[in-house]
Amino acid sequence: MPINLALALRFPVRRAALSLALATALLAATPGARAQFGPPPTTPVHDPAALRPPAGARVAIVEFEDMECPDCANANPLLREAAAKYNIPWIRHDFPLPFHAWSFQAAVNARWFDTKSKKLGDDYRDAVFANQRSIENLDALRQFTENYAKIHNIALPFAIDPQGKLAAEVKADYALGQRIGIEHTPTIWITTANSKGAPFVEVVDRTKLFQLIDQAIADTRSTPEKTAHK
Repeated sequence: MPINLALALRFPVRRAALSLALATALLAATPGARAQFGPPPTTPVHDPAALRPPAGARVAIVEFEDMECPDCANANPLLREAAAKYNIPWIRHDFPLPFHAWSFQAAVNARWFDTKSKKLGDDYRDAVFANQRSIENLDALRQFTENYAKIHNIALPFAIDPQGKLAAEVKADYALGQRIGIEHTPTIWITTANSKGAPFVEVVDRTKLFQLIDQAIADTRSTPEKTAHK
């Protein structure tokens, strides 16, 4: 039944009911994945295939990030510090949320810088997070990216991804996140190989990040072989 807005606003009870109906409609329209504000619940992992360190590593940080997500920007310095402190891989996957205006293009840009060097691409990601508040739209992102390229003496082409190959890589990362079961950004795991403990643990409380890495390193430490007695 259609709601007569003018009539409903005359009466407090009806006004409250209308507000509740509108709020419910907005929640129903919200996509499943979201930028995280506050402690997230543990992510139910449907496909754990990607949650493991790269070959030769015992422990790694695996993150799914959106470059326009404020909480991803908050997490970025801590994850960078942890990767450097423990000298472990930090595997960064793109998960640009559909309702963010420029995050997908930022991910494509980062992939383009990856083609010059992985460090240059990761430094671009870090720089975007550090300057996220000043990047209000795609035009501002383009200007920021041009300045970043200029500082690093790189000529930025007008068309960064004319064949759509980099965009396809970003979409593949997003699809991977969907298969795993990503529900928010950032989603962060400490992953292990040949561990006596859990093969991966989600970092829900980032104040415990270093503690979780310490535990993962301990769980993957080789047990000294016992000397056989003659």
